[in-house]
Amino acid sequence: MSNRDRKRAERRKRKQRSGAERGAAVPAEQAPAPQKSRDEPTISDIAAEAEARGVSRSEIRNERARAALDPLAEGARPRAVSAGAVVSLAIALVTVGAWLAGAEVDGERPNAIQVFAPAILFGVMAWGMWRARYWAVLGFQAVMAILMVGSFLTLIAATSLIGALTPILVLVVAGTFFWFLVKSLARIQMPDRHLPR
Repeated sequence: MSNRDRKRAERRKRKQRSGAERGAAVPAEQAPAPQKSRDEPTISDIAAEAEARGVSRSEIRNERARAALDPLAEGARPRAVSAGAVVSLAIALVTVGAWLAGAEVDGERPNAIQVFAPAILFGVMAWGMWRARYWAVLGFQAVMAILMVGSFLTLIAATSLIGALTPILVLVVAGTFFWFLVKSLARIQMPDRHLPR
């Protein structure tokens, strides 16, 4: 028997003893009934179901949380996804518009690939989010996460209050979008690959 198996066996024995001691300390007739809501399962219910099915307790809680979400109606999309689509389209249009107007970055005019690659990416994400596609929302969340990391690094290197305001603003906006899109992703759900869309 390995050291790990021995420790597990000892833990199991302690749990059984503590359960037996608790049961012996208070007769079953005198023990108060636990107060629980009809909708909310107790920890022991979740643990028993997890053990019976052979999955983790967190997976049981995740399944129950997903089941409690209201599914989206056909053609509907959460407000956060609609706002993300509008922002994504605005970024694409502003990027191309600024390039056409002759904008320069660090004194140089960017080439077409540097402009149109991100513009196409944001345009496709805007279209996908407008149609409430999982992949588009997930991609937009990834962009928000990258923006948050970049803004945080910029904030660390800021040497003045003015230099810190822009990264703080980007952090707040990107973090807010990221937060509200989490529940939207759960409502949209990953599409079944076996069914045509």
